[in-house]
Amino acid sequence: MTDYKLTEERLDAVRKVEGFPRGKDKDIIALSDPPYYTACPNPWIGEFIEKHGRPFDPEEKYDCEPFAADVSEGKNDPIYNAHSYHTKVPHKAIMRYILHYTKPGDIVFDGFCGTGMTGVAAQMCGNPDAEFKEKVEREMPDVVWGARRAILCDLSPAATFIAYNYNNPVDPAAFEREAKAILAEVEKECGWMYETDHVVDGKVQVRKDVDGTTTPVKGRINYTVWSDVFVCPSCSEEIVFWEAAVDHANGKVRDEFPCPHCGATTTKRSLERAWEYVHDEALRETVRRAKQVPVLINYSVGKKRFEKVPDAADLDLLDRIEMKAIPYWYPTDELPDGYNTEQPKKSHGVTHVHQFYTKRNLWVLASFISKAFDRRLEPELFLLSSLHLHVNRMRRYQPVKPGGTPGLPGTLYISAISVELPIFDVYPRKLRDVKKAFDNRSNGNVIVNTCSGSSLPHIPDCSIDYIFTDPPFGGNLMYSELNFLWEAWLRVFTNNQSEAIVNDVQHKALPEYQALMEQCFAENYRILKPGRWMTVEFHNSQNKVWMAIQQALTRAGFVIADVRVLDKKQGTFKQVTTTSAVKQDLIISAYKPNGGLEEQFKLTAGTEEGVWDFVRQHLKHLPVAPEKDGVLQYVPERQKHLLYDRMVAFHVQRGIIVPISAPDFYFGLYQRFPERDGMYFLPDQVPRYEQKRLVADRVEQMSLFVHDEKSAIQWLRQHLTAAPKTYQEIQPAFMIESRNTDKHESLPELGDLLEQNFLKDKDGRWYVPDPNKESDLEKIREKALLKEFAAYLATSGKLKTFRTEAVRAGFKQCWSERDYATIIRTGDRLPASILQEDDVLLMYYDNARTRQGQTEHGRGTGRQVALEL
Repeated sequence: MTDYKLTEERLDAVRKVEGFPRGKDKDIIALSDPPYYTACPNPWIGEFIEKHGRPFDPEEKYDCEPFAADVSEGKNDPIYNAHSYHTKVPHKAIMRYILHYTKPGDIVFDGFCGTGMTGVAAQMCGNPDAEFKEKVEREMPDVVWGARRAILCDLSPAATFIAYNYNNPVDPAAFEREAKAILAEVEKECGWMYETDHVVDGKVQVRKDVDGTTTPVKGRINYTVWSDVFVCPSCSEEIVFWEAAVDHANGKVRDEFPCPHCGATTTKRSLERAWEYVHDEALRETVRRAKQVPVLINYSVGKKRFEKVPDAADLDLLDRIEMKAIPYWYPTDELPDGYNTEQPKKSHGVTHVHQFYTKRNLWVLASFISKAFDRRLEPELFLLSSLHLHVNRMRRYQPVKPGGTPGLPGTLYISAISVELPIFDVYPRKLRDVKKAFDNRSNGNVIVNTCSGSSLPHIPDCSIDYIFTDPPFGGNLMYSELNFLWEAWLRVFTNNQSEAIVNDVQHKALPEYQALMEQCFAENYRILKPGRWMTVEFHNSQNKVWMAIQQALTRAGFVIADVRVLDKKQGTFKQVTTTSAVKQDLIISAYKPNGGLEEQFKLTAGTEEGVWDFVRQHLKHLPVAPEKDGVLQYVPERQKHLLYDRMVAFHVQRGIIVPISAPDFYFGLYQRFPERDGMYFLPDQVPRYEQKRLVADRVEQMSLFVHDEKSAIQWLRQHLTAAPKTYQEIQPAFMIESRNTDKHESLPELGDLLEQNFLKDKDGRWYVPDPNKESDLEKIREKALLKEFAAYLATSGKLKTFRTEAVRAGFKQCWSERDYATIIRTGDRLPASILQEDDVLLMYYDNARTRQGQTEHGRGTGRQVALEL
């Protein structure tokens, strides 16, 4: 019988695995529940795969197109709502991908699992609700229901703890009994902290007892509003922000307001903060903190709600609580330096974890957590983590919602007016939410692992059937900083050395982020079975981060086949308030080339035979005839120039010379593969496409925006395919379309574009040439581009405006000649933002640096050997 006890000896065996968390061994062991969850690298994953997985069989038939439908799934689901997280994909959206790419019993992997929705989705494939099942069967008639198994991994112990509880079988009735019992205990002990005298018209209401004495009528506090205090720059008197800035009649916070003492008009930005010095019991020292005062209490007597300004009795209660020592352990960890941690430090003097809570909320939370740890109740800790964001000082007051809303997503921001929500108020509601989630969840097999996705030593090569993952989005969210508070309560922290983010404090810029993502994707590539798929959900408003993700994927060995939209029906804070933000998440479908292609490519690499082997495999992996609402959708990846780009990338990422020019590739494509509506297919795919085309209401037209030379040529091609046109007919529309050309782009004149890419008939009308003549034009154009690139090499200094197509052509020629130094020198002359946002230029530049480094290392090694001899 296997021993599933996590011991210090087992910890020693995995301690050097990348991403091993920070914390004491006893705390890591206490938090874990082996074999299905460890708060460290999980040594039982290999056993899990051996028991449940199927070894890769090259003879097994697996033929699957990318899931090419746009997915829209809302968040109004008991499972989704049970626990919040910084980013989260609805499990019903993930279920569609799992159902498409896998069969029952397959193993799914997620290396950035967050709250574990991929695991929930894998299990729910065996137990869908009736409405969802009916909906999916209409859209996916060949769907095969049945639970899949999942391996979940995340660097954050907070994330893996939540993921484990989402996926671990729980008896909902027993959980509810225990949770209510703990609630009753803590209320009995601490309920007095949230009592207030019931006041009507300034008088404390009393009730007569049986013995004739009177006692004040007590109300139960629903929430308390706290306000920052500032100092007027004109008169130096203190201003309570709540009293001066909030327009209670109209329900808004004024931008400008008069000082109540001197009448001077002021703004929050112009005010100085009032500070106070207090003794911090936990730190045993005097600390400086922003001055805050309670300004409003909302409370209930029976079923009626009332409001009052805190009176002397309320202030006395707060003083009594401050004077008492909390009889339970609570975290006092100092906040690390970071992007998100600076705001609370600078604005409110919050430097340690315990300072994020009012004294009474800290006391009550410590009591709950102590009882949960004592009873080994992980579901209770899960419940407490789900309500945590509601009960700290980051909860914000909003005039339209006086009870407050959780802190700004993706920040540790403490606002000028915060709301103290008693745990007793939110606990029963979150208990209902969590119980519903436990009621709705299937009891499948999921194993959870805490380590970096860049090092997965316990997962064998070619053992995973499908990967769905939602990686960090550059510098959007600082997960280790945002999870620090809850991890302090769990006593196990993220090891952020391998955290894949853009963060100045961690000295990680975009290249470091891309390198870390590449390491993670390389591990994904290693463990995924050949010919299988990985789906990457991605959101970022910066194109350069999107390029970095694509580059990391292709450098790891994956081939991108499709990009779609996942609409989560709710914007994050940054999505809503940033006009340049992408409102919807992108879904990247990438595949690991099957072993046959890789083995054949080793034999034919650098030959035309290898080129066409790749193209055949890639066409096989592309959607054939995706349809939406009766419209046959265009598949951009089937265009000739994108097929060429993917072929080139496949060679370059493997360090191989591209053996064919663009003109010869396009002509060879025309000779070997049938073309329909500007897209190329395998011969056996054409009948299916044509059948769908016959019954479709219409065929989608590709939407084009002219921003550079390549898109200008595509626009002209589309414009002239319908009918030949004269220069005069083309020019007005082209002028309009080309108004938003990239600033750095030296776009050729319209006449030059037409001369180099199209032919003119005897009536002076330009038309799309047939492939034979088009190949000749491409050669003429390529020669002109290389001539222009040579002109760039003859100059010095930064290239501010240039013809991007010329630089791409030049980089390709340099690569074929192994002239990596010229690629690097020229790349360094380009604006950094352009290099980072152009996938072709970035591909050549990154790979040239890698090859140049290898060459220099080889020379260095040779010199060292010579010296030793």
